[in-house]
Amino acid sequence: MADRGTVVAGSHSDEVSALVAQYGRLPASAPVRLAKPTSNLFRFRAPSQGPGLDVGRFNRVLEVDSASRTAQVQGMATYESIVDALLPSGHIPLVVPQLKTITLGGAVAGLGIESTSFRSGLPHESVREMEILTGAGEVVRARPDNEHADLFRGFPNSYGTLGYALRLEIELEQVKPYVRLRHVRFGSAGECATVIAEICRDRSFDGEPVDFLDGTVFSPREQYLTLGSYVDKAPFTSDYTGQQVYYRSIQQRQVDFLGIHDYLWRWDTDWFWCSRALGAQHPLVRRFWPQRYRRSDVYRRIVAWDRRHSVTDRIAVLSGKGLNEPVIQDVEIPVDRLPEFLEFFHRDIGISPVWLCPVQLRDREGWPLYPMDPDTLYVNVGFWATVPLKPGEAPGRHNRAIERAVTELDGHKSLYSNSYFEEAEFWQLYNRPAYQQLKETYDPKGRLPGLYEKCVGER
Repeated sequence: MADRGTVVAGSHSDEVSALVAQYGRLPASAPVRLAKPTSNLFRFRAPSQGPGLDVGRFNRVLEVDSASRTAQVQGMATYESIVDALLPSGHIPLVVPQLKTITLGGAVAGLGIESTSFRSGLPHESVREMEILTGAGEVVRARPDNEHADLFRGFPNSYGTLGYALRLEIELEQVKPYVRLRHVRFGSAGECATVIAEICRDRSFDGEPVDFLDGTVFSPREQYLTLGSYVDKAPFTSDYTGQQVYYRSIQQRQVDFLGIHDYLWRWDTDWFWCSRALGAQHPLVRRFWPQRYRRSDVYRRIVAWDRRHSVTDRIAVLSGKGLNEPVIQDVEIPVDRLPEFLEFFHRDIGISPVWLCPVQLRDREGWPLYPMDPDTLYVNVGFWATVPLKPGEAPGRHNRAIERAVTELDGHKSLYSNSYFEEAEFWQLYNRPAYQQLKETYDPKGRLPGLYEKCVGER
């Protein structure tokens, strides 16, 4: 990392030149894939047999300008490393996605969201400039006001099918050392949705400011909004990195305090609540599960291994139980349609808990490959579990039902996990004309996979 004025551009430019040369050496007929140690995607596919594009060196915060509250960050830098670099100066990105190993480039090319999204939008909306290696093997500087503004606008939700972000200039916000949390319970989704809209409009609740806002649904009659406010001092702080589990505290406490670092990563220790499926929340298992391995990336590797070898499915068959369908999705629903979606979800899917995260776009021009209405307040609904399949039901039934419900309610679905859209339906939702024009301009020879082929065909 460097303060404004320190020269780090040389090493970065050398790395860019080496990467361009490496890209040029890859076989033109082989699919290009990144060689990287972690992933937060849930589209599992067979390992590539060919050489990958080694972007591992692009993992640093290059420069911080405290005066303008901006930073130059390489695309493969994880949010864990970005936070570690920025917090000593009292800054964080405007949106810090909840899992430590999400990369900045991944969040911008895909989806990132968190409890500041009701006021700061999505991660790509705080990007001022991107340096992108395109599918054509060229490095371009994309800004909203230059000749590559089309790529700047079209890069979000492109999932590496147009190119890879090597460096990004991002906006920062100044933080306070602690966050005061209030967990407010609601007995109906309608009441909860009404209060979400009021808080997002007023940026306050009961006369107190709200800097962070998310929610947890435990059942149709038990949902909570967690309201966070920056504070300079705290009478105590809780620790959810050891034996205690954060999401359980939501039902147990009305008020809580966390240091800003622990607040940002409150969900990562237990992958929200998903670590319970691996036994990591059982008191005896937790006691002997090394703390350094209580992380979302560790859990994700366990799930990837299970998917690759079908261990859970084989055990289910041998024990006479039916198969389960993974239902791992994030969807954006207009706030006034949220009660309808949750009614469908409780009735037909039955996963709990469910995460709620309000989001409204900051930028009125919008983003063509993920066309949310800037005048609409949405609520991201996140659910990550498995649902039993009845005899004769094909995998994908539950996910397909969710896709239909989201579309009927004028919502949007993130593409980081399995999708089952028919091709015509997919392109109606994700703007085929805009994508085709970008693809022809920045990847004319099709060296990178297409968006539909990658996100639905899992290529």
